Amino acid sequence: MKIVFCLTRLSSLSPEAFRDYWLNVHAPLVRRHRKVLRIARYVQTHTLADGMSDKLRVFRSSPEPFDGVAEIWYESAAALESLGRDPDARAASRELREDEARFVDLARSPIWIGEERAIF
Repeated sequence: MKIVFCLTRLSSLSPEAFRDYWLNVHAPLVRRHRKVLRIARYVQTHTLADGMSDKLRVFRSSPEPFDGVAEIWYESAAALESLGRDPDARAASRELREDEARFVDLARSPIWIGEERAIF
């Protein structure tokens, strides 16, 4: 069970400033709260602004890319479901959400819970 969060940066931030904040400020905050939030794994995928990405987007008639994708794996579905009943987890979640508002355009950043299906 994991959360997938497609991040769009605030328009006031450059791509470089967004990546720097996400990696060097927000990631340590997630790491600090990993136990109380029962996070098993956290991965950031940073979008590359390069010619290959532009060619792929044009070829597929795709919209502008997100600035990155965060994937947050949980120990279990039960662990994720239990977070709302734990005051420490709720406080940690609030702190992360407040920090995200400093660099993520939350209204333009889809988030959902998913289950992986490995194909190969």
